[in-house]
Amino acid sequence: MKKPIFMLLALGLFTFASCESNTENRTEEGMEEVEQGTEEVGNDIEEGAEEVEAGVEEGAEEVENEVQ
Repeated sequence: MKKPIFMLLALGLFTFASCESNTENRTEEGMEEVEQGTEEVGNDIEEGAEEVEAGVEEGAEEVENEVQ
């Protein structure tokens, strides 16, 4: 008798745990927006760093050419 009751309780817990609530959905959507925002900021920072790197390389080449 204990096994069937245990199985029903376990099944009920799995069913309850798989239910998604509106709060959970809104939280996930908010986290996705934050993730997208951070990716955009990261891309902007990377582009800026690449521009700075290109400027530094150009400056180094100019100095090297002046020395020669």
